[in-house]
Amino acid sequence: MLNKKRAAVMVLASLFAISGCQTTRLNAATGEEETNATTQGALVGCVGGAIAGALIKDDKRGKGALVGCAGGAAVGGAIGYNLDQQEAELRKVLVNSGVQVQRNGDTIRLIMADSITFQTASASLNPSIKNPLRSVAKVMDRYEKSRLVVSGHTDSQGDANYNMQLSQSRAQAVANQLLVNGVEPSRLIVQGFGENMPVCSNKTSNGRACNRRVELDITSN
Repeated sequence: MLNKKRAAVMVLASLFAISGCQTTRLNAATGEEETNATTQGALVGCVGGAIAGALIKDDKRGKGALVGCAGGAAVGGAIGYNLDQQEAELRKVLVNSGVQVQRNGDTIRLIMADSITFQTASASLNPSIKNPLRSVAKVMDRYEKSRLVVSGHTDSQGDANYNMQLSQSRAQAVANQLLVNGVEPSRLIVQGFGENMPVCSNKTSNGRACNRRVELDITSN
C-alpha cells in the first residue's frame, strides 16, 4: 500500500510539472485565457495512463502508475500539439474567407454558412468557396492521421424531407471538393441532419441563416 501511495504522490508531482509548462493561450473568440490542447492532452494522457498502470496486478513496486502517466502524457501531449498546429495553419489560410474556425477540446470545427458556400436552395458550390476548401485540403495533406466529418444543416423552413436531402447533398458537395483536392476518402465521413440540429432560433431570419450551414469537424485519429 505504501508503494502505491508513493506512486500516487509521484504522479501528482508529474501533473504539476506538466501544468507548469506553457499551459495557456488566448481564445481567439473570447480573448480569455484557456488551457492549450498540448497541455490538455498531456494531462488527460497522464491520468489515463496512471490508472491503467496502477491496475497492473504484478506491479509490486508501485511504479506502474508513474510509468503510465509518463507514457500517457507523451501520447496525449503529441496529439494536442498536432491539433494546435493544425488549428494555427487553418486560421492562417482561412483569413477573410468567411469560414469560421472554432476549437472545442480535441475537435477543430470549420463552419461554412450557406450564404458563402452555396447558391440559393442549391447544393452547387459557389466558386468563391473552392479556394478555401483547397487550402483546407492542403493543410490536411500534412496531417494524415486527422479525420474529417462533414455535416450539412438547414433551417426549419419548408418540407423536412427536402431539408434532409438538401443537407446531405450540400455536405457531399463540400466533401467532393476536398476529395478533388487530394483528401483520401477513408478519412471522410459525410452526413446530413436537415433541420434537426439548430444552433440558433428558427423564429428570425438571422437565426435561420445561422442554421443553414455545413460544418467540418477535424479530429485526431
